[in-house]
Amino acid sequence: MGQDLRLSAEVTGLISEAEGAIHELNAHARPELAPLARLLLRSESIASSKIEGMQLDVRDLARAEARLESGGRAGSSAIEILANIDAMELAIDEAASAAPFAVDQVVAIHRRLMERSLNPRIAGQIRAEQNWIGGNDYNPCSADFVPPPPEYVGELLEDVCVAIEDDLLPPLVQAALVHAQFETIHPFHDGNGRTGRALIHAILRRRGLAPAYVPPLSVVLAANRDGYIEGLTDYREDRTEAWIERFASAAATAADLAGAYLLAVERLTERWRARLAASSDAPRADAAAWAIIDVLPAHPMFTAPVAAAAIDRSRPQVYQAIEQLEAAGVLRQLSKGKRNRVWEAVGLLDLLAGLEAGERPPA
Repeated sequence: MGQDLRLSAEVTGLISEAEGAIHELNAHARPELAPLARLLLRSESIASSKIEGMQLDVRDLARAEARLESGGRAGSSAIEILANIDAMELAIDEAASAAPFAVDQVVAIHRRLMERSLNPRIAGQIRAEQNWIGGNDYNPCSADFVPPPPEYVGELLEDVCVAIEDDLLPPLVQAALVHAQFETIHPFHDGNGRTGRALIHAILRRRGLAPAYVPPLSVVLAANRDGYIEGLTDYREDRTEAWIERFASAAATAADLAGAYLLAVERLTERWRARLAASSDAPRADAAAWAIIDVLPAHPMFTAPVAAAAIDRSRPQVYQAIEQLEAAGVLRQLSKGKRNRVWEAVGLLDLLAGLEAGERPPA
């Protein structure tokens, strides 16, 4: 991206501190904690949608997710928000490991994000027309920002991909610059913000800074959306250090917040286990009920088919486990009747609501 970058000692120290916090967040990751990783990814994706004005009540969204996972239907808003989880997973699981990283990876992330939107025709389609941010729909005269003309977009996107391939800058600085440049190019008709924030995590995963747990940056950015937009404006007006400082500060806060919530969810899981062990019908050590507890952080609401697939057990085993967990106060059935039943993990959605709001968990 051709910038002569000079950072003050204060900002350099902040970057080091933020990268250290993300490294510490990931230092204790283990394969068996994968549901916690998805919990953070889920919260990051939902917050990224929130920045764009898309928001549902945490329980309504979880219920929609459970229905979709078991082959049911959900509203268009829920589908689009949950599609952001799929796009973020694609960014960190596939795009992050692509060699070389190319425009195809950016297009794939955008396609995954937008293919189930109300306007699926634009999914994965780089714009061939002028667009703008703010103002009205008819002309850019009163726009807050006008991106480059469409004939330059392809070349500029190639430049962004070259920057993603580079490893000369610290990972957080690289992610900050790539994200701001991508948002400045605004290469798609819609979904640029969410795609650009997915690229942040692709870089952090690609550089090895966040191999397991994503710092929920969008949670922090959503809490101060005006400040986030001001930061991008700083970048566009050559106040690059101010943007990097704001970005690094948000990353440090996000890593600290994530660590606090991981601990809170682990403690909640311990309470679930204690309740099940103390119940009158405590199951054997190899029973399905214990396996369901292990995966609950990734599925705050679920149906029996989803649980069966998640723990690879038979339906009868899963239904017996659910009965045991309900009796122990770990699960709560939300739906009535015998068909299409949905269960909630007691206490988990309250924690997720706090995380998605950017609040520290209760002691």
